[in-house]
Amino acid sequence: MASILKVDDLRGNTAAGNITITSEGGSATMQLQQGMVKGFVGNYNLSGGALGDSFNVSSVTDYDTGYARPNWSNAFSNANYAHVAIDDNYGNTQGSISGQTTTQARAVSYNSSWTRTDCRFNTVAVGDLA
Repeated sequence: MASILKVDDLRGNTAAGNITITSEGGSATMQLQQGMVKGFVGNYNLSGGALGDSFNVSSVTDYDTGYARPNWSNAFSNANYAHVAIDDNYGNTQGSISGQTTTQARAVSYNSSWTRTDCRFNTVAVGDLA
């Protein structure tokens, strides 16, 4: 019989933020909070400025052609957080994240000729603890 667990708050037994999850095989564990995305912005449009769905993002600043900075609502503890690059969902651009700080990251998008370009559908996801 399947169980349903309904809770409003998860806390570790030893320390509030220390929740360990065991893998399917039972041999590996990981900290729950380290395995979660701590911020993302989906489908922001550098050509038109529209901000799509987001989490922990207060805004996206368009600095120049192909340059944008997602601004995090809650600062990270340091600037060494993990990130996933951007794509325009058409496969003809590449992207990178650089110059990240605790409150924002610089997203750069290029076309297939490696010329900076404003993409229509960009996505950024970051990890670490905000």
